[in-house]
Amino acid sequence: MDCAAYLQMIRRARTQVCYKEKSADDEEFEKLLQQESEEEEEERDEEEWQPEAPAPKRQRRAAPAEKKPAAKKLAQPKEPKPKVPRKAAEKKPRAPRGKKKEPAAPPEEASSTAAVTMGADMAVNVKEERLSFGVPAGGNYWDTGGTGSGLLQEPSSSQQALPVKKEEPEDDFTFDEPVTKKLKTSEAPQGKPVRAPKSGKDLRNDLQMNWDPIEVLSEISKVERWVCANIVELLREENTIPFIVRYRKELINHMDADAVREVQLSFEELCTVAKKSQSISQNLKKEGVLTAELEETLKNCTTPDELEHVYAPYKKGSKLSKARRAKQLGLEPAALCLLQDPQNLTLQSWVKPQSEGLSSLEEVATGIEQILADMIAKDKETLTFVRSLCDRNPVMLFSCVSKTALKEQQQEPQPPQQRKGEKAGKPKDIDKFHLYCDFTCSVQRIQPHQTLAINRGESLKILTVKVNIPDRVKSEFCRWCVNVRWRPKGYAHDDFWKILQNAVEDSYKRLIHPLLCRGYRSSLTASAEKESITMFVRNLRQRLLVCPVRGCAIMGVDPGFRHGCKLAILSPTSQILHTDVVYLHNAGGAREAEKLRHLLLKYSCHTIAIGNGTACRETEEFFAGLIAKKFFLPLDVSYW
Repeated sequence: MDCAAYLQMIRRARTQVCYKEKSADDEEFEKLLQQESEEEEEERDEEEWQPEAPAPKRQRRAAPAEKKPAAKKLAQPKEPKPKVPRKAAEKKPRAPRGKKKEPAAPPEEASSTAAVTMGADMAVNVKEERLSFGVPAGGNYWDTGGTGSGLLQEPSSSQQALPVKKEEPEDDFTFDEPVTKKLKTSEAPQGKPVRAPKSGKDLRNDLQMNWDPIEVLSEISKVERWVCANIVELLREENTIPFIVRYRKELINHMDADAVREVQLSFEELCTVAKKSQSISQNLKKEGVLTAELEETLKNCTTPDELEHVYAPYKKGSKLSKARRAKQLGLEPAALCLLQDPQNLTLQSWVKPQSEGLSSLEEVATGIEQILADMIAKDKETLTFVRSLCDRNPVMLFSCVSKTALKEQQQEPQPPQQRKGEKAGKPKDIDKFHLYCDFTCSVQRIQPHQTLAINRGESLKILTVKVNIPDRVKSEFCRWCVNVRWRPKGYAHDDFWKILQNAVEDSYKRLIHPLLCRGYRSSLTASAEKESITMFVRNLRQRLLVCPVRGCAIMGVDPGFRHGCKLAILSPTSQILHTDVVYLHNAGGAREAEKLRHLLLKYSCHTIAIGNGTACRETEEFFAGLIAKKFFLPLDVSYW
């Protein structure tokens, strides 16, 4: 074989091999193009959602028709791609997949980007570099119409520019949405939320009183005004105290159930005073006694004592008060004239010799004094001032043995035969109250148990209790009334000044001082009873928290005289085994003792629990005597 033939054979073999490699390269090239297109789409998606997209991306998106995957050889994937022979430039028929349209770049971009040279016979694809360009604020685009001017112009309708997505903040459900419920925090201490106290005016209109119920409730309960307003509103909405304490903590300033219940009781008391005031006004109106001044006085009352003080002279069966008798005589205009226009008042003109109570000048002056005293005692501002004086001065509570108890103690006891047919009264035991036979203490420092003991001795008619208010309170009060509150408007004679002074002293001694004493006694009693309940709760809590007696049966005994002692035997698992009633303090005590011994042996009970009540000491002595005699042998019985 000659050399030419051998070379021709080798060339044919190489051509076949190249053709086979060419088909494999085409498949790999198609895979690469597909991967490149997918990566480009992912990059576009990421670029669209970036906060600030670079300018070149917007320019390339402005002419989507000119962008084709085959226009350029895209960046190779990050993954290691298979080896592709460098003869890719010789694949002229396989390289272009579609129409090639070279985008016209601006002068700046043309100078910075890599040149793309397209020939008729070969196509060389060079990787382009992505550069950032500044985009004008007006939203103009580079010239892509093929003019080559590179000037900025508005995009034409034929180019169909891609919409550029603006940067948007991340979605947040709290943006641009109204708050579901706004709570006021201006009036709340330490920024606690507060509901608007919208029930104040409505509640005041419902009660028809001159005072604000929320303010009075805050003064009585010593709780903030906004908390009282919220509690009243919640109670009027028929919410229970457990619900309020658990689910409305912010509205009540995290108060406990007992404090909320105290506010509720105070509010109910105010509502009771308002209802009673309305009923009294209606009754007086039917009787024809109600006047405008009396109605205003009733509406100013905030406590039952004040209401009773005003209504007492108008009760059925009560005697006419001195002020009412003087008003029936027609002296009320004279009393008002003494305060408003004393220059034009002459007492001689009011004297009527033939009328009782007006026959002399002294009787007329006395009637005017009584009317003025009643007006002073029922004035709200006057009562507030005198209470403030008492708060600044030491008010004392004094107790001593009553005269009735001393007389009964001095008398000798009568024999039983002389008292037949008479109900035998229990003699007064003065020795039980020997601590309070000569007792003096300030109303601010007296203890609750002392108040209860004094009240018990007073109810048994063993003690006499008085409230001593210092004399300087009276002198300062009289001076303030004459010179400030009830001073006549104009020149007044000395006789008129004397009438006014007598009226003020009579009002304090006969009306205001008893009112203050009753107020102190009632407030001390209410606070002592509340403290006694609190102490009982505290003791009961300690009793219930004591460690239980386990593993043995227990006999519970409820002492009693007349109705006997109730029994109940409990198993170690707290099951009721037996109940019965025994009469330990009657003649058949021995028979009942045998019954107790039988029950204790039957249920193997070693422990007896005796209740604290009537006949508890006698029951304790009964069981103690049986245990001392070893009556329950062979059981070792003990009691608690």
